[in-house]
Amino acid sequence: MPAPDAHLTLPADLIACHECDLLQTEPQLAPGETARCARCGAFLARNPPDSLDRSLALSLAAAILYLIANIHPLVGLEMQGRRVEVTLFEAVQILWKGGVEPVAALVFITALLFPVLELLMFLLVLVPLRLGRVSPRLATFFRLVRSVQPWGMMEVFLLGMLVSLVKLSHLATVVLGTAFWATAALIVVLTLAARAFDTRLLWQAPLPGALR
Repeated sequence: MPAPDAHLTLPADLIACHECDLLQTEPQLAPGETARCARCGAFLARNPPDSLDRSLALSLAAAILYLIANIHPLVGLEMQGRRVEVTLFEAVQILWKGGVEPVAALVFITALLFPVLELLMFLLVLVPLRLGRVSPRLATFFRLVRSVQPWGMMEVFLLGMLVSLVKLSHLATVVLGTAFWATAALIVVLTLAARAFDTRLLWQAPLPGALR
């Protein structure tokens, strides 16, 4: 015989708190509102205004900033009337040729490779959502994006570079190039893009061929 409650079904909008596991119904949120757990007060969900459009616009801005950061000089040194400037990729080449291959590889991976991978994968999630072409694999792909994010450590690279430049300031005049400011702006824009994106859009979007 079936259990007494076998005919009961859970509401589709039932969610569990990540902190205390309390099952509760997710409220309908107005743009800009957030929801918190009724038991422990932990953050449950938020509804950023114009989430998809803002995230896509910020991601496109980040793509432009990434190009600027890799085309223009990152930093320059002036000493005795001579000025030397290098781009980020040239800095990697100098480190490699200087015999510090592990450091060169680390800078290339964390400051060049993983940021562009994160940006491209984020666009590959946002563009189909914006066009209404949702794939069942989109949510899985977004998890991959999240797994890549911790490896894009541009802020750590910039901080380490600033420390080194401060130590060199008594030997030469340090000139921060356009790419330095573009990279700093890129860090901020990528953070804002990730914050503006409402992940619930991945689960609420109808799949192709689904009944409406």
